[in-house]
Amino acid sequence: MDTDPRVTALRHALDRRTPMRGPRDPSLSEAAVLLALRPTDPLELLLIERAEKEGDPWSGHMALPGGRREPDDGDLLATALRETREETRIDVSRDAVLGGLDELRPGARRRFSIVVTPFVAVVPLSTEAVPAPNEVETALWVPLPHLASDEAVDEILIDLEEESLAFPALSYQDYIIWGLTHRILTDFMDVAREAGVV
Repeated sequence: MDTDPRVTALRHALDRRTPMRGPRDPSLSEAAVLLALRPTDPLELLLIERAEKEGDPWSGHMALPGGRREPDDGDLLATALRETREETRIDVSRDAVLGGLDELRPGARRRFSIVVTPFVAVVPLSTEAVPAPNEVETALWVPLPHLASDEAVDEILIDLEEESLAFPALSYQDYIIWGLTHRILTDFMDVAREAGVV
């Protein structure tokens, strides 16, 4: 798949960056997500809508495949690949990984005690996602240029304990992408622009 010039350009753009990683903090859980790209024309990115689950703070949100690191995961990339396989039945090899993005740490409000490490990979053109029952409501491929367009820019009003706040978001069809996923996609769109693929 590296014969696709867009994939090569993305790999080079990721190689030129050193993903920011902070010191290990035992008070924070670790998680990893995968930005799975399908080399259609234009490139498409896999997003999932998480199933509604009681006690899940990200219940019903749009997200990237991924989740918390388990003791058997050799590293965070293994976490991202395992979770992608479990949630979408897409088996991504380490060879398909183009690189990583900056990790995300809790913000000032520290509502969640988790550090999320994103990885970028390319999957075969014919790849289809099969949502895992009880975990994923919907899996969809979103054209990358749409996510980079002004048309996608949106915001969402979230009710917090004492106030409502507007958060930056991206929209696609009837879906709203915000929070951690929005932050990861914003970082990735910078890479995609540098690579000239959007």
